[in-house]
Amino acid sequence: MRLHKITSLILTAALAVPMLTACAAAESAPASEPVTVRVGSLSGPTTIGIVNLMNEVSSGSYASDNIAGYEFTMSTQPDEIAASLNAGDLDIALVPANLASVLYNRTEGGIRVIDINTYGVLYCLSTDSSIQSVGSLAGRTVITTGQGATPEYAINYLLDQYGITDCTLDFKTEGSEVIASLQQDPDQIAILPQPAATAAMAQVEGLGIAFSLDDEWNGVTSDSRLVTGVTIVRAEFLEQHPEAVAQFIEDHENSAALANSDVETTAQLVVDQGIVGAVPVATRAIPLCNIVCVSGEQMKTDLEGYLQTLFDANPQSVGGALPADDFYYVG
Repeated sequence: MRLHKITSLILTAALAVPMLTACAAAESAPASEPVTVRVGSLSGPTTIGIVNLMNEVSSGSYASDNIAGYEFTMSTQPDEIAASLNAGDLDIALVPANLASVLYNRTEGGIRVIDINTYGVLYCLSTDSSIQSVGSLAGRTVITTGQGATPEYAINYLLDQYGITDCTLDFKTEGSEVIASLQQDPDQIAILPQPAATAAMAQVEGLGIAFSLDDEWNGVTSDSRLVTGVTIVRAEFLEQHPEAVAQFIEDHENSAALANSDVETTAQLVVDQGIVGAVPVATRAIPLCNIVCVSGEQMKTDLEGYLQTLFDANPQSVGGALPADDFYYVG
């Protein structure tokens, strides 16, 4: 397993931090001792949404009555995080939306989703100004990442909606491979998530955003949103530590809000974590990452609609069955 960074800090509870209204139900549960929360995330937008929290912890300024400390683990591949969850080495993880459903089915209900952390972060890149929509991809080859995850299923859904059957997807393991391929042949078409999309444009002359898959999704469906990433928790951990989970949601919400309101500071933290190589690239990419922290009933509505769309197109994309209501933790 390739782990980019592990930050661990055990803190003595010092300040009482208010719970989110959405998690009021958790407040009525019996109080438990503060616990160290182990959080896993992917190197990309999901981690960008929590880098301010990671910085607060590493700087020693974080304190809570419900969380003794955080241990953060950042991975490059979703299956690495899935393996750590299955082994009980993580409590909370920020993962592709469809993977959350797959893990719920694979663990027979052992996973709960607590928030949406990113909406559409996928962008089509090209040097060809005639590429302006999914409809432009007929007969073309597109290099991309995310086979077996949100990118593959989102792209295939959109191709199907446009009636395109002759677009070939050439999957690479990481965004860096796509960028290297574009540097060798700039005339290729690519679909990349942020911040890799912005990094590619900085390194390949003439490369620009042809269209956003989020915009394309919204143009062909009115009953779902393109949910890229969600945050999940092991059901056992949630049952044992509801106050800690409620606190994490609040901490996540504050960190995500700061990422959007203080882009320059967040950009430096993103570079410090090794997610992006240069502050100017991170600064341009963050506003395009659709970073959020949506919990409660809105989370359930948006995610339920997205998973239904994927299921209708390919049941295996969500693990063969749609999750039951207990999958959605609305607090």
